[in-house]
Amino acid sequence: MTEKGYFLDLFQREHKTLVKLLKEYPAAKADYKPADKTPTAKDLAWKFVAEQVAFVDGTAKGKIEFDKIPPSPATWAEVMSALDARLPVTLDTINKMTEAEWESTMDFFVGPGQMGKLRRGDILWIMMYDMIHHRGQFSIYNRLVGAKVPSIYGPSADEPWM
Repeated sequence: MTEKGYFLDLFQREHKTLVKLLKEYPAAKADYKPADKTPTAKDLAWKFVAEQVAFVDGTAKGKIEFDKIPPSPATWAEVMSALDARLPVTLDTINKMTEAEWESTMDFFVGPGQMGKLRRGDILWIMMYDMIHHRGQFSIYNRLVGAKVPSIYGPSADEPWM
């Protein structure tokens, strides 16, 4: 299996876990915000779509345009619908990348206010790791509003394995 193939398999598994977590979140609490510096639950959930739009489409084109990310939709249902619709687009876009494109470099952030050349495949790995980070952040939102936190990489208080 190629690295790109491994990435695609892992991305699909991580996506299933993400959807399981987000489906537990009550839509009526989409505007919940645990602190002034945090996004609303809806806006945090939108990051999972927005990152795929920016990183996947941008990496495939060779230029990420963060200013082209669509704004968060009005409702929780629209976020969830967009997340479902985005998965096949993400997988198809990455599948169409050649190995040479996966291995080629492009400009990306390498530090605060600093750009450098990174391998396109590494940029996609960064995207997935960032999405995993935000999924962990979202699991706290679930706990704070009384929603279930399902098993992610192991048992949770709401989904024990034994």
